[in-house]
Amino acid sequence: MMNTGLTGEEIAEEITFPDELEDFWPNRGYYGTVKHNSRAVYQRYLGWYTGNPADLDVLPPVAAAKKYVEYMGGEAEVLKRAKADYDKGEYRWAAMVLKHIVFANPDSVNGKNLLADAFEQMAYQAESGPWRSVYLQGANELRNGVPNVEAASAASPDTIAAMPPEMVFDYLSVRLNGPKAAGKDIRLNWTFSDLGKTYGLHVLNGVLNHREKPLPDPNATVTLTKQAMNEIQLGKVTIDQAVGNGSVRVSGNQGSVTEFFGLLDDFPFWFNIVTP
Repeated sequence: MMNTGLTGEEIAEEITFPDELEDFWPNRGYYGTVKHNSRAVYQRYLGWYTGNPADLDVLPPVAAAKKYVEYMGGEAEVLKRAKADYDKGEYRWAAMVLKHIVFANPDSVNGKNLLADAFEQMAYQAESGPWRSVYLQGANELRNGVPNVEAASAASPDTIAAMPPEMVFDYLSVRLNGPKAAGKDIRLNWTFSDLGKTYGLHVLNGVLNHREKPLPDPNATVTLTKQAMNEIQLGKVTIDQAVGNGSVRVSGNQGSVTEFFGLLDDFPFWFNIVTP
């Protein structure tokens, strides 16, 4: 189907099992679905680009939504038409249109409620359990906002404890805020007294690199145990608190160590998905 020029979305709409397989109970889409996973196959072999130049450099969602709503006659007109399509059972199309209202005007209560209604109807009709959950979670966000509850972090104490220093520094490189780190040149040596290893960390060009040997002329050398690093990673103590309680020793410019940690982002567990 890819070789005939169909895109991932077109393939997902057309591809089906033969009847002999479609009616076989274990092949039903109660979890993964052919419509869902065929898109992943397309993406693996051909990537995200459909080949249509109009899809090559599209506007981001909020900017596009404002133009869509403007072109379609304004929010009131779009809501009226979307409600008519919703009443006809065209929930997929109603959702596609209403998402533009929500992204163009996140304060549109009518837009969010009608989109939530459409999501709930699609959830009722979904054979796939995960699809049902996705629709219902989307409806919940539209009606109630992003959950404001504590959630277990993926970086659990056991996970952090099992990570060797190399993996910890890889994770710190993911957390480094590149724009904030632009123009910085921070060189730190980290000596793990319990492991007998020293690592060199270098922030330059908005990127963090590390190696398992000390850097020449570091701004500071940090001496600590892996357990002390674990507690910093888990947020039990800040680097300055760890220095204060003696679990971490810094020789050289301690301010450069504090500055380094100030360049790291904390990732929230909850974030907006169906709202901007």
